[in-house]
Amino acid sequence: MTMEVIKRIALISGLETGYRKELNLVSWNGKEPKIDLRKWSPEGIALRGLTLTEDEAKELQKVLNDMFAE
Repeated sequence: MTMEVIKRIALISGLETGYRKELNLVSWNGKEPKIDLRKWSPEGIALRGLTLTEDEAKELQKVLNDMFAE
């Protein structure tokens, strides 16, 4: 399995241990890039995360907007 970070979008959180959560645009195995929310080790190793298509990310945005509008 290969991955390429196409664009770093945002650092969501950085922990004192050096682990960080990032939102990036990532291509897995040379496929179309997807939105990727993932934890990274201090050594730059990708850990568990979540990938979303553009449509899935837009749906999540709607849900979060509704959730925090109240």
